[in-house]
Amino acid sequence: AGDSKNNPPKGAADFTAQVIVLNHPGQISNGYTPELDCHTAHIACKFAEIKEKCDRRTGKTTEANPKSIK
Repeated sequence: AGDSKNNPPKGAADFTAQVIVLNHPGQISNGYTPELDCHTAHIACKFAEIKEKCDRRTGKTTEANPKSIK
């Protein structure tokens, strides 16, 4: 978050995010480019690397560096 008048947020070349997939018809792999919504901004972000797949109940890693996720 930032102060839009005195210290506005800056763009980022890359970032690491935890993504929760709720409903997707196919597989997601490196290079996938969804459109992300953040407040009023809409921007395409490319998944450069999927670092791990986690169990949705325990949060524990089930697979490191998976080729894709469903």
